[in-house]
Amino acid sequence: MSKVILITGATSGFGRAIAEKFAKEGYTVCITGRRADRLYALKNELEAKYGVKVIALTFDVRDSKQVAAAMDEFRKQTDRVDILVNNAGLASGLSTIDEGNLEDWEVMIDTNVKGLLYMTRQIAPMMREQTNGHIINIGSTAGKSVYKNGNVYCATKFAVDALTQATRIDMLPYGIKVTAINPGMAETEFSLVRFKGDEERAANMYKGVRPLRAEDIADIAWYCATLPPHVCINDLTVTCLTQVNSVYHIKEAERIVK
Repeated sequence: MSKVILITGATSGFGRAIAEKFAKEGYTVCITGRRADRLYALKNELEAKYGVKVIALTFDVRDSKQVAAAMDEFRKQTDRVDILVNNAGLASGLSTIDEGNLEDWEVMIDTNVKGLLYMTRQIAPMMREQTNGHIINIGSTAGKSVYKNGNVYCATKFAVDALTQATRIDMLPYGIKVTAINPGMAETEFSLVRFKGDEERAANMYKGVRPLRAEDIADIAWYCATLPPHVCINDLTVTCLTQVNSVYHIKEAERIVK
């Protein structure tokens, strides 16, 4: 029986790359997201390319009732889950706290924090019953250091950091691994979503920089998931070569080379 991985936010970026990586390695992959057209296109692609079972579930992680219904359907299709990747997340807007958009705040908190909680609450009991499993939370360097105008987004990623640590403690007696992967600058749809479709502004975020790729994070997730049973990476922060954290980075042209 193949191992099972469940990935939230699998229609693009890190989630999609992780789905492809694990499908290539023979996992049964459960992909989830809000965009049904993209989700089922990915399902068909992965099944055709790798010959694996792909479960596609369309729902919004911000809605606890939708999450519960989707996980009921998930449990009808498989009786176990080996890996949960809490990847669904986003940034919306970039403003000072006194000028913040309340709707943006709610979207970020509901997706990045509540969505992670809803999914973990559904899946952790399955892993506890199995007495094994691995929860991988996709955090951010923004959860390690705060940057200008990042206020609420940074707060949500600090929450992911805290929840990852707490989950690791709570799951310790059951042999369940819990890992935070905290990427820095990565060229996905992240900035396009943050700037609400402004392609020029999104592209400028990475101008002169060679950022991380979604495939880099997929490779790291695979590495964390395939270590020996007695080894658990609790917390991992990864950036491109020209970035230190969410505050300090330089352009490629500023790098000293000989």
